[in-house]
Amino acid sequence: MCQPQMLLALLLLLCCPWANASALRVRIVGGHEAQPHSHPYMAYLKVGQYACGGFLVAPDWVMTAAHCLLGNITVILGAHNIQEPESTQQIRGVLGYHPHPEYNPQTVANDIMLLKLTSKATLNEYVKTIRLPKSSSDLPTGTKCTIAGWGLIDKEEATDKLFETQVSIYSRRKCTQFYPQLTSGMVCAGSFHQLKDSSQGDSGGPLVCNKVAQGIVSFGYEQPPGVYARISSYLPWIKHTMKK
Repeated sequence: MCQPQMLLALLLLLCCPWANASALRVRIVGGHEAQPHSHPYMAYLKVGQYACGGFLVAPDWVMTAAHCLLGNITVILGAHNIQEPESTQQIRGVLGYHPHPEYNPQTVANDIMLLKLTSKATLNEYVKTIRLPKSSSDLPTGTKCTIAGWGLIDKEEATDKLFETQVSIYSRRKCTQFYPQLTSGMVCAGSFHQLKDSSQGDSGGPLVCNKVAQGIVSFGYEQPPGVYARISSYLPWIKHTMKK
C-alpha cells in the first residue's frame, strides 16, 4: 500500500472507526471471473503502481471515487486482463480532476469524482458508456445489482482479470445499524446470506442496477454490506461539472 493510502486508512481508523481500514476497497469477495468485455463501461485507473476502478459515463468523462485521487491517473478502457496488451484496450490521460467540492476524507462523505479525459474514447463493442439515474429516488430494498473490479479476490489471492458478483440493496434503516453516520449521499449493498461484497481495490467502480450506474464503491467493514456513494444524490453537480 502506498503512503497516501496508508495515511487515509489511518485517518479513517482514528477519525471514524465505523469506516474501518477498508475505505480503499479493492477486492470482489465471493465473486467469479466476468465474461470478457461483458462490462464495457469499466475503466481501470492506474495511480502509480496502485489502482482504482471507474466507469465511462460519456466518451470523454469517467466517474470514480474521490478518495482515488492519490496522484496522476492513467485510464485504461476496454480491458479484461489488465496485465495483457489486449487489442481492445484504449489508454487515456486525465485532462481535469473534479472531486466533489464537499468531499470529506475523514468521513468519506461525498466520495465522488469526475475525470475529464485528454481525448474521447472510441465507442465500440468493448468500450461503452453506462447510463446514470434520471431521478433522485431511492432504490427499493432488495434490488439486485452487480459490482465488478480488478484486484484481490480474497485476502491473499490476486487476479489480473475482471471479477464480478451480485449484491442486493439494503434498507437505509438496516444500513444505519452498521454505519450510524450514513448520509443521504450513501447507499448500502451486499449479500444477506453469503460473503459477497466489493472490497479493497475495487474503489471507484460502479454499483450497477438494471443497467444503470447507481453507486460508486466507497468503503465498508471486512463483512458486508459495503457503502457506495449514491449517484442520484449528485445529479445536479454531475450535469454542471460535465457542462463546464
